[in-house]
Formats: sequence, structure tokens, C-alpha cells
Amino acid sequence: MRVHVVSDIHGSADALSRAGDGADALLCLGDLLLFVDYDDHSGGIMGGLFGAAAVRQFVELRTARRYDEARAFTRTLWSRLADRESVIEDAVREQYRALFAAFPVPSYVTYGNVDIPSLWPDFARDGVHVLDAATVTLGGWTFGFVGGGLRSPMRTPNEIDAEEYAAKVAAVGEVDVLCAHLPPAVPELTYDVRARRFETGSEALLEAVRVTAPRYLLFGHVHQPLQQRMRIGRTECVNVGHFRGGETPYRLEW
Repeated sequence: MRVHVVSDIHGSADALSRAGDGADALLCLGDLLLFVDYDDHSGGIMGGLFGAAAVRQFVELRTARRYDEARAFTRTLWSRLADRESVIEDAVREQYRALFAAFPVPSYVTYGNVDIPSLWPDFARDGVHVLDAATVTLGGWTFGFVGGGLRSPMRTPNEIDAEEYAAKVAAVGEVDVLCAHLPPAVPELTYDVRARRFETGSEALLEAVRVTAPRYLLFGHVHQPLQQRMRIGRTECVNVGHFRGGETPYRLEW
């Protein structure tokens, strides 16, 4: 059995359509949307709406960890739009339409912190399975999925409280492979060397590894991690990579 695993697609529909080539199934650990393109400021939803100069200023504020100023700046941008909610939803739907059409069959998908779960039922189709706090058996192994992010200064769209997140981890229970968007709360796995900051990690995932000892914990979220993999007990913890950056899936065979 061979599965390919991707995370942090951030709008790369063309590459996503090839991610399952040669695999029995594709697993996606979230962050499908591209709101802000940190490399090409004219890209993403914000770049398309407000232009590269505005995005550049926003990125500079965020990079400097001036989060309150960044939010105030974006409020001034959104205030220019007559119907902000409708404009955002139309842009999100356009990306989701292309991304969900790109998923090979079968695919097993969970949410990231920048995703909008309420819209996914409009785009998921036969063979593209959305899983959160749920399990699936593939090739005799049980895979558990935990979607979403935790509260952070970034205030991305799909962040939940630690208690709610822990309840989803508990609902998955003992599995062979635990799949999440977030890493466990381990400094080497949460530190992004390019952004030069610690991203949010989950204590509940770390506790699940220590107590239930899955074969693997697979995750994304941290685009340029200090350490891509680490063994905790018998569990191999693996950041499957920033798919938009490398366009290469992680391969798991058994």
C-alpha cells in the first residue's frame, strides 16, 4: 500500500492534481486556501483585491510581529469594499472550486487553520472524503484525522480553543497513523526558520503520541521547520512539507 500526503497547498491546484500520481490514495492535511502570498505579493486573495503594494505593507507588519497594526491596516483595506463578506466568499469559492476539482480519487482531506469548513460540503465530491475527529482504514492501517488550528496572534479563520481541539484528538483514539494540520508542541517541530518564530503546536497531539504511540504522526503548518522529523517513543513525527513551496508529496508505504 502506498499513500501520498500533502499539506499547505495554498492555492496550488495544478500541482495538487498530480500529487496522487502512483499512489493508492492521497491524504491532505489542510490549508488549501491562499489568502496572502508572501513570495508574490500580487497573488492570493488579498493581492487580487488590493494589489501588491498593500500586501507588501501587510506582510512587513506581520513579519515584524506588529499584529494589532496589521489588523488595523487590513480593516482600512476591507472598508473600501461595499460588501466585504460577499467579496471574500466569492474569492474563496473560486479557489475551492479549482482545488477540489484537482483532488484525485480517492482523497482523504482535513482542514487547516486558514480553511473555511462551512463551505467544503459545496465542493467535496464522490471519492473526496472530508474527515475531522474521524478515522478511516487503508491497507489494514487505521488513520485518524484532526483538522483546524489553535488560537494564535495571527487570528486565521479556522482556529479553535485548546479544549475543543483536545476533544477531537480524544475522539480519534488509538490509530496507526495520526494525521493533523498542526504539529505537536515540540520546539524543534514548531519553529519556522524563515519566519523566525514559533508556530502554534498542540499539547493534545503530543500527549496522544505519548499515551497511544501511533506508528506515525503526520502534520504540516510549519513551512520551514527547524526539524522536519523526530521520533518520540515509537512514533515517527513527520512534517510532510510545504506543498506550495516544493510540490512534492510525502510518501508512506507499508
